[in-house]
Amino acid sequence: MPITNTRLATTAVSTVYTSAGNNAVTTMIVCNTGAVNLTDETVNAAALTVYFVPNGQTATDSTTVVKNLTVPAGETVFFSDEKVILGNGDTIQAQANAGNLLTVTVSTLAV
Repeated sequence: MPITNTRLATTAVSTVYTSAGNNAVTTMIVCNTGAVNLTDETVNAAALTVYFVPNGQTATDSTTVVKNLTVPAGETVFFSDEKVILGNGDTIQAQANAGNLLTVTVSTLAV
């Protein structure tokens, strides 16, 4: 399966991956492309929330897998230790507290 890249342009919950069949999520990478401020690391930091949402459901607290993880400007976070199997129509959704700072890349493998 190819990788998918999604820019979280707004603060709304956004779908970053939709499974078409049974797929293992091998890696998810989140990069904060905001400008780094060497005297104040809170500048351009963004809080990330990630949801693994079963087909037909919506993102809620019960589908949350990461809640308000701070990603400082210029930093990249890798989620690759655990593999998750998504069924047909299941989605990964993400939300940031600031738009146009975070890019989410998802890599999957058909199983």
